[in-house]
Amino acid sequence: MARTRDQDACPGALQVHRAADGALARVRLPGGRIGAGQIAALARAAADWGAGTLELTSRGNLQIRGIADDDTAAVADAIASAGLLPSPTHERVRNIVASPLSGRTGATPDIRGLVTDLDEAIRADETLASLPGRFLFGVDDGRGDISGLDADAGIHLDGDTAALLLAGRDTGVRVPAGDGVEAVCAVARRFAQVRGKAWRVRELDVTSALLADLTATEQPGATWAPVSRPPVGWIEQNDGRVALGAAVPLGVLPARTAEFLAAIEAPIVITPWRSVLVCDLDEGVADVALRVLAPLGLVFDENSPWLAVSACTGSPGCAHSVADVRADAAAAVQQSPGVHRHFVGCERACGSPPVGEVLVATGDGYRVRSL
Repeated sequence: MARTRDQDACPGALQVHRAADGALARVRLPGGRIGAGQIAALARAAADWGAGTLELTSRGNLQIRGIADDDTAAVADAIASAGLLPSPTHERVRNIVASPLSGRTGATPDIRGLVTDLDEAIRADETLASLPGRFLFGVDDGRGDISGLDADAGIHLDGDTAALLLAGRDTGVRVPAGDGVEAVCAVARRFAQVRGKAWRVRELDVTSALLADLTATEQPGATWAPVSRPPVGWIEQNDGRVALGAAVPLGVLPARTAEFLAAIEAPIVITPWRSVLVCDLDEGVADVALRVLAPLGLVFDENSPWLAVSACTGSPGCAHSVADVRADAAAAVQQSPGVHRHFVGCERACGSPPVGEVLVATGDGYRVRSL
């Protein structure tokens, strides 16, 4: 893919995107993890200086849109004060998706410590500050939930061993799980050196240079089926406590609802499927939280049609869009054809999932674009 510039314009907390409805600031959450006080701070910032909502992204991040140019510094200060901007030089490259229920459900290894180590390693490496803002790291604990998201450099654990992945494909390289962080950082450093104008690994004609000094010991080429539905409902944890999984319709979380989530005072995980996990709850607290949050529009029903529809921003927020795709998606939510549908306002098809149908607005309706 030919590029006309070296860096993409992916927004961050400091480098905002000027959208049709104002500036947009994106906050990276490695592994999707965020504390109660932190999401409360973002909710206040969205209410005070933005459109009054937090948007969940397909990488488990949060963003605030509709910010006036005069208020972008105030939003950045609020993000930093909440402890969500630990490195101004690396803030756009802390893109890490990870198995969101790791360490809480299932018999797979707990990779939360690896995610922390990876974030720290990225921030400590000057070379990685030059990565494009779209470069994605992945850490799958072995359950196969995020390896299908085609992270540029990822590890997929199998007990004490990690398979090294490039663009979601098994390279055949195996390393001890404890060496997985260094392996993906080494790949990312090489990508930064050889990428030319490429933003993603899949845009390179040859990827062998990314695996220098790494030897494949298994057959390469394996992939994992992409997961399209989030974990929702009452989820029993291994320790006897409860996690509540809630889908957020079209990924738009009102600031007031975010404040209710924060009031539970529990760890929160934003998933790559635009949903929220509220974790480590006693049953009584979980029951009360469920009764409060469900009427606010969060979806706890795994059979809800909201789990099968998503959309880009569309009009009026995006100048490229030819339709109010969120309104159209909401109107069509009950008309499920049995596959996930993603409504987009232009050919760029932002935020498209790796499965289902992408419906591209034409100005007088929609046409299906193959994934």
